[in-house]
Order: sequence, then structure tokens, then C-alpha cells
Amino acid sequence: MAQKYRIYINEKVILLTESEPKHADNFERLDAETFDLKIIYTWILANPNKLFYIKTPNAKVYLKAIKKNITLIEAAGGLVMNTKGQYLFIYRNDKWDLPKGKIEKDEKVKEAAVREVEEECGIKVSELGEKICKTYHVYVNRGEVVLKKTHWFAMKSKGKEKLKPQKEEGITDVRWFEHEHIEPIIENTFPSIMDVLHEEKLVTNKVMPLSE
Repeated sequence: MAQKYRIYINEKVILLTESEPKHADNFERLDAETFDLKIIYTWILANPNKLFYIKTPNAKVYLKAIKKNITLIEAAGGLVMNTKGQYLFIYRNDKWDLPKGKIEKDEKVKEAAVREVEEECGIKVSELGEKICKTYHVYVNRGEVVLKKTHWFAMKSKGKEKLKPQKEEGITDVRWFEHEHIEPIIENTFPSIMDVLHEEKLVTNKVMPLSE
């Protein structure tokens, strides 16, 4: 099966693909030979288009080459479900989000995911499940364009603790949501979070812009 990867820049996305998108007219094609994420970042932000793609014979190898030419920050987080079947979300930077954070030196990915969820929400993770997916997004950190790779895991919590948002991390709210009532999340979250929700089939009635 052909590999595909999405790299998000705010609400915009670059698709790395091994085949032409079915609805290519909706995309702006970028040249694979000259592409440099650090250089094109500002241009992408200023461009009125939201959807871009790069066609390459091997998307995995191409992504690896991109990582070599930019500062890579690795993070980990989780989608937590409690015993009532509710899901945990945080509110940060005026958007609903999932708890996550930077992996510390010599820390294992799974350990970082659990630690960040517990620290940001004030809960205890009772079970660490399978990895859901990995997401990529680009932003400016201390004047430098960086690529963040986030590892997402399914988690469980008994959900009996009083939720406590980690305010020093800019989190102003933490809440449990019923599966049927996550519409406010869908309407005000990041595209990368939508990827996680789609992978877990929590969102099925909203078409992803780069699902082809």
C-alpha cells in the first residue's frame, strides 16, 4: 500500500504521496527536487491555498530526508478514555487539544506520553494502549523553523480524580466529553488532532481534506 504523510502548518497541510491525489485540482503541487521546509514555511503561510502536495516515488524516504534538513522535536501524548466511555480533552491557545509534550532526554516514548498526560490533566493513567498514529506539524521556536513529530497513544483512566489543568503550560480547561458530544472539539481544534480522532473512528461524518 502506498505511503502517505501529512505535514501541517497551522490550518494548511502538505501531503507527501506516491500517487497523484484523486482531486488534484484542489491542491497546489510543490516541486520535490527543490523543496526545503525551512525556506517554504513563510511562503506557505502567505499562500491563499490550504492544500499542497509533493509526489515522490518513496514518501517514507522523502520524509526522512526532510527530517535531516530541519530541527526535529519529538513529543508524545494520548487520547484517554475513562470507565464511562468519555474522552479527555484540554483547552489551550483558544483551541481544544489533546494532552501531549516534549520527550525528555533519555526518556522512552511511551513513558513521555503517560507523564505528559498525567501532568497536564491531573489524572492517573491506568492503562497504556496501542499507538494510534504519528502526526507532524511545523512552527517557529525561538526564531527557528522546526518540525514536531508527535506520537499518539490510546490510554485509559478510571477518571475519578479531580481534573487539574496545568496552567503553566497554557492549559485553561480539562474536560471529559461523551463520544456523541465532541462536536465543539471538531469545530475548534487542530487538523493534526482530527487525524488522531479519525484514526480512532471518533469522527466519521466529516471528510478529511487529504483523505485521498
